[in-house]
Amino acid sequence: MFKITIYGVHSNEVNYFKRLNKYNYKLNLISTLLTHENIETAKGSDAVLLRANCIADEQNLLKLNKWGIKYVFTRTVGIDHINLETAAKLNLKVARVPAYSPYAVAELVITLGMMLFRHTATVTNNTHIGNFAISPENFSKEINSSVIGIIGTGKIGITEASLYKGMGAKVLGYDPYPTAKASQYVDFVTQDELLSKADIVSLHVPYFPGQNDNLVNSEFLEKMKSDSFLVNTARGELVDNIALIQALREEKLAGFATDVFRDEGKLLGRIFKKNLPDPTLEELRELYPKVLITPHIGSYTSPALMDMVKISYDNFHQVLTEGYTDNDVKLPSVLL
Repeated sequence: MFKITIYGVHSNEVNYFKRLNKYNYKLNLISTLLTHENIETAKGSDAVLLRANCIADEQNLLKLNKWGIKYVFTRTVGIDHINLETAAKLNLKVARVPAYSPYAVAELVITLGMMLFRHTATVTNNTHIGNFAISPENFSKEINSSVIGIIGTGKIGITEASLYKGMGAKVLGYDPYPTAKASQYVDFVTQDELLSKADIVSLHVPYFPGQNDNLVNSEFLEKMKSDSFLVNTARGELVDNIALIQALREEKLAGFATDVFRDEGKLLGRIFKKNLPDPTLEELRELYPKVLITPHIGSYTSPALMDMVKISYDNFHQVLTEGYTDNDVKLPSVLL
């Protein structure tokens, strides 16, 4: 029986993995993410299934290969947690889930954006401490007469655009590769025009290490309206936190919300009684409620999980029956 060790399985996810196991794989469900310390739990398996922030670096991949594990799959869209060069050298198969319910992230983006836009985090925090006074800072525009800017109009960006458009907002989009489908919901403009007009800007850009690090920098932020808001559910590495903090403190930006961070493995799943390990994130946290932070829960919904599990199981079935999957990750050419 084909055995899969699956990492990062929360208690509420266990039944999904069992119930959707139509190929009758032998499952080894591990609640923690894959680390250097728990890699031994994969021994005796034929494959592993990872999630974001699992450590699939050279050290761990060498051990998996030594134990005869040739399939290193992930239930995520992103693959930056897997050392692809090492995977190529070891001739490991890598596959991913190219998409899951786009509503999961899109709905969170809108929730965070609307909390900033209507100042609900501020006023609910005030009433929590007994302050029921209404101040000019609580005054708001309405979304139906506002402009939304979406950078990156893939499936999630299109879904967000359709939801905002349904609320009556004008939606602008920027993407180096505009599509006819996206143009049903967004008016494509240059990034500079989008930043200059949008009341809420949201990021849905893939992260390419060494290419678009700190996409959101001081120059980017200077082009935004001083009363606008920025929401990031893409990758933490896209944002220069130092420039962001300066813009917020100098009131060149009205607010920021994020569901993603740099070095997430040092944060997610942990409880901090003192300061966070990243001083810039700690400083952002102190700017609440102007800054809203959620612990990477964008895909943490039932429909998204079902998509991830079903597609992952299908990936394993296809590779075992056909030798490849439609969702294979292209590995780099390496000199052996």
